[in-house]
Amino acid sequence: MHRLAGLFVTLAILCGSAFSPASAQDKSLTVFAAASMKNALDDIDAAYTAKTGVKIIASYTASSALAKQIEQGAPADVFMSADTDWMDYAVNRKAINAPSRVNLLGNSIVLIAPKDSSIDRVIIGQGFDLAKLAGNGKIATGDVNAVPVGKYARAALEKLGAWQAAEPKFAMAESVRAALTLVARGEAALGIVYSTDARIEPGVKIVGTFPADSHPPIIYPVAATATAKPEAISYLGFLRSSAAKAIFEKYGFSFLVSPTT
Repeated sequence: MHRLAGLFVTLAILCGSAFSPASAQDKSLTVFAAASMKNALDDIDAAYTAKTGVKIIASYTASSALAKQIEQGAPADVFMSADTDWMDYAVNRKAINAPSRVNLLGNSIVLIAPKDSSIDRVIIGQGFDLAKLAGNGKIATGDVNAVPVGKYARAALEKLGAWQAAEPKFAMAESVRAALTLVARGEAALGIVYSTDARIEPGVKIVGTFPADSHPPIIYPVAATATAKPEAISYLGFLRSSAAKAIFEKYGFSFLVSPTT
């Protein structure tokens, strides 16, 4: 009987070890981020995990889709949008911890073509004839009614007087990375994407840069969600660090805040 009792004690100890404090320390955060941030943020997340032991589970797609998923209760801890409109949308629906919000990054939009295209350098300015430049080909960007890069693209083309003629040639993609892929595969003659995306895709070349004053400022706000785990605040602090700044700038983003140490 004593031996049987001892066996039960041993089993209890073994089972208890599965729920030990050591296991409780296996923490994670879920980050919803704009598709254009993937390469830079993957590097930053790896650095954060190495420093803290907290695992980052990242989900990348268009900011519009992410904001709506958060509104509907998706278990995200942090939201990083490619424009202020979709962050405002989530804030207005009480899905964001508004005091944690900060405008973290800036970017620019560029005109791209497949790397073997005959189209070379283009001066983008008032009267720019994008429709003629595309010829019989398609122009890829994000959905101009929802996806931030598409909204910036349309705003720029409207200001430059090029939208009306070019609109029928647009292929609307679900995200900036999807638009980038269409151009890299030669399925679109031209594309409008962020400069940071063009830099990481060897299948395309930048043929022109849109003037900064042709569209609203490209701003990436970041914030904790209303249901975020406590660790989210530490993660947001790391995004503002000098280490994160160096990584973001390596990928071509501009850093809009004073970095912390």
